[in-house]
Amino acid sequence: MARADSVIAPEGGTLSLRYALIALLTGRPMTGYDISKSFSRSVAHVWHAPDSQVYPELNRMERDGLLDSVEVPWGKKGTKKEYHVTEAGLAEFRRWMESPLVPQRQRDPAYLKAAYFDFADPEAVREQLRQQQAYWEEHLAMLERTRATLVDRSHPTLAARLTKLNEREAELAVRYKIYAYDGLIARARTELAWIEDGFTLVDELHGS
Repeated sequence: MARADSVIAPEGGTLSLRYALIALLTGRPMTGYDISKSFSRSVAHVWHAPDSQVYPELNRMERDGLLDSVEVPWGKKGTKKEYHVTEAGLAEFRRWMESPLVPQRQRDPAYLKAAYFDFADPEAVREQLRQQQAYWEEHLAMLERTRATLVDRSHPTLAARLTKLNEREAELAVRYKIYAYDGLIARARTELAWIEDGFTLVDELHGS
């Protein structure tokens, strides 16, 4: 079954991560810490990446001229970098957004295992299905909550970006984000329906 952290991407993981980071920073300048927090509750829903990938990529993007940074106060005596998207970064992001999307072949162990469930004990199969079901139920609830904050425009990342947009631009930003989440929600519901079919099949083949 499709994982929540897998998406169709036109380029390799590192390149796709940098576009996800630019997308996040179009809302407002942020420190690495702020990016990490915001990433986990917005962009990570469509492109997952741990901090161990995010911070090195921010440094590479700055070296490549896609980001600029300034030192800002942090704590009592410290400072941290605050990242801004450069004009070159925005131009590169627009180029990527307008380029063709090349679908990636499926690589999901859950579907591979499902095709060979005959090698597993029926109760082990049911337990795997229960675990997957719990995951997708929780993920679906999170997506639906996030969608609601897009509809009422209270999502913090979106709200920051909307302050810089006119009414028409804001409508486009909101409607397209809702469209993306509608797709994620539909995918999660499809996974849950497929899992239910799995329970039914195990009962049919092995008895309830």
